[in-house]
Amino acid sequence: MTKHGFDFDLFVIGGGSGGVRAARISAQMGARVAIAEQDRFGGTCVIRGCIPKKLLVYASAFAEEFEDAAGFGWTVGESVFDWPTLIANKDTEIARLEKIYHKVLADAGVEIFPVRASLKDAHTIYLTNEGSLANESKTVTAETILIATGGRPSRDTGVPGAECCITSDQAFHLEKFPEDIVIAGGGYIALEFAHIFHGLGAKVSVIHRGPKILRGFDTDLSDSLQVSMENKGIRLILNQTFASCEVWGSKVRAVTRSGEALLADQVMLAIGRHPNTKGLGLEQAGVKLSPRGHIEVDAYSRSSVANIYAVGDITGRKELTPIAIHEAMCFAKTLYGGTPASPDHELVATAVFTRPEIGTVGLSEQEAVEAGHDIEIYKSSFRPLKHTLSGRDERAMMKLVVDAKTGTVLGCHIFGPDAGEMVQLAAISMKMGATKAQFDATVAVHPTMAEELVTMHAKPVLRAATKAQRY
Repeated sequence: MTKHGFDFDLFVIGGGSGGVRAARISAQMGARVAIAEQDRFGGTCVIRGCIPKKLLVYASAFAEEFEDAAGFGWTVGESVFDWPTLIANKDTEIARLEKIYHKVLADAGVEIFPVRASLKDAHTIYLTNEGSLANESKTVTAETILIATGGRPSRDTGVPGAECCITSDQAFHLEKFPEDIVIAGGGYIALEFAHIFHGLGAKVSVIHRGPKILRGFDTDLSDSLQVSMENKGIRLILNQTFASCEVWGSKVRAVTRSGEALLADQVMLAIGRHPNTKGLGLEQAGVKLSPRGHIEVDAYSRSSVANIYAVGDITGRKELTPIAIHEAMCFAKTLYGGTPASPDHELVATAVFTRPEIGTVGLSEQEAVEAGHDIEIYKSSFRPLKHTLSGRDERAMMKLVVDAKTGTVLGCHIFGPDAGEMVQLAAISMKMGATKAQFDATVAVHPTMAEELVTMHAKPVLRAATKAQRY
């Protein structure tokens, strides 16, 4: 028992990146901690998200690398790709990582329950072993409860036959490589998988309900990616949705609202994600949810119930793995470290692992104007040095959004090879309040793509804040 009569100081529900980090750090700070995870430790990112996706991205890059090699004097023999080998090797690596997550918890002294957990009340947790014949349950108590159960892919299309489609969860475990695939969605998951399957040799079509892909990103990024995808032969079907889907022999037949029939080995839905709040007993405990089903939290990740907290995708703040980890660290410091810390969600850099990839941090041009800034736009579009010999028709784009009055860099947007690596470092300088003059005063590393960030001296394009928000 804890000093307050509870079984644990902290009980964490969910073994993803946020839950594991909160449990481990809290235990190291002296709390008596338990964690429940009914699946595998690591959560979406490690098991069916960021890590396996990046491994597939690496795999998909080789076809273009083999082609590009010829311009540098290499003769590459016949290349043969084997999907089962890739998936088996990916699964081996994910299993290794899952064991590491389990080990760091055990080494920190966290008690692990490999069962489903739900709330009976604000301090009592049901632990249900759904795999047992008796579906046996027991209860434990905790002074503080942290919910970190993440999210899941949406299937809410309202379209007959949506059950015929796969989501990103199933895409990682297909027994057979889809030679022809249709992907519904215009966000980063849809576009990353479009490039993965295209790079591995599939015929890919992307159907999206809007006029532009990557809603919410800077327009120059989405435009650059859209042109690149079309040049690669990835078909984009914009302003369109499905009317129906059905199994058609060994394939899936999807019909669009305009009446076009698309026949493919697989149809994949990448149309958003839902928080995993169902069946957790949140209502019984009095935890307030948003209209979209996320747990509403304050600046310190506390829910409407004083002793129940939530971090990660379940809160719907910024659904990124590093954010979940950051929120978890702040939670542990606040409750057990003696240093209250509120998560900082400003100037968070992110990447989209298409080919080429996107790296972005800060305000888009439109967001900056709508926020009331008079801005200067610095932009450069160029052919990367590598492709002067490879012959590949591919262009990179870099863009800085700058406050016209103070010179502060408000946004940095990169489309090109290794954009994710570059934007991480740009984010550090922007977090420190860097100005365009300081970028300009930095000596370039030559020859690199990144030097464009400090050599864009051409007269900028000016944009005034919108009148409604200026006055």
